[in-house]
Amino acid sequence: MSPELRQRIMTICDKKIEQKGDNVGLSFYAFFANKNDNPVELMQVAKWWIETHQLDHFEKAFKIKSMILADS
Repeated sequence: MSPELRQRIMTICDKKIEQKGDNVGLSFYAFFANKNDNPVELMQVAKWWIETHQLDHFEKAFKIKSMILADS
């Protein structure tokens, strides 16, 4: 994943945690607009989420943020 995509994921996780608390869950679709305008990035995140880490559809935002930081 590009550094820009990693930063977007971190920013969205922070925003969701701020809005809904530490227990908020999200799917990898949360990092994209409703319109699939960047299928390459969508597939990068899907592969990271599903194939590489075998995560459930919904995961805690703080967990995703920690994993992105660890993968850097």
